[in-house]
Amino acid sequence: MKLLSDMGFTGDWWRGSRGEYWVIAQILLFIVFAVLPTYRPSIVDGAPVWQYASWSLTVVFGLWAIFLLGRSLFDLGQNLTPLPHPREDGQLVQTGIYGIVRHPLYSGVVFLALTYASWQMSVVHGLGAIALLLFFDAKANKEEVWLTEKFPNYVNYRSVVKKLIPWIY
Repeated sequence: MKLLSDMGFTGDWWRGSRGEYWVIAQILLFIVFAVLPTYRPSIVDGAPVWQYASWSLTVVFGLWAIFLLGRSLFDLGQNLTPLPHPREDGQLVQTGIYGIVRHPLYSGVVFLALTYASWQMSVVHGLGAIALLLFFDAKANKEEVWLTEKFPNYVNYRSVVKKLIPWIY
């Protein structure tokens, strides 16, 4: 229980006041993604150009996902919480990877899903990655309401740094 309280969960977590339901939905979405059937269009079977494209995208997406996830965990440090609500003792991190994208953990998970989709050449998993992007966009919106309340300079940070896809969105 101390681990959960250290991560920001309170004794009345079932009320969802700190975004606990977002974490539950996120876990369910991960499970759904993991059990999605692989659907590979027949056009890509046996064509070497598709295989090489798949490998290339897998490497690019995979390296980018590892970079985003690793660097964001390092830069976030003790501010890390699975909840969208910021920790009471948390600080606003705007340096490192957070100077490039506001939610690199969410971005890293989306790129990890894209890595798997490209490795499997699975249209269904590609759609699952899009679902994850939409989910994390909504979760980030809720998180940003709380971040703006806690950190008045978050509004300026938000106007300068993109939300989920570095330099794009």
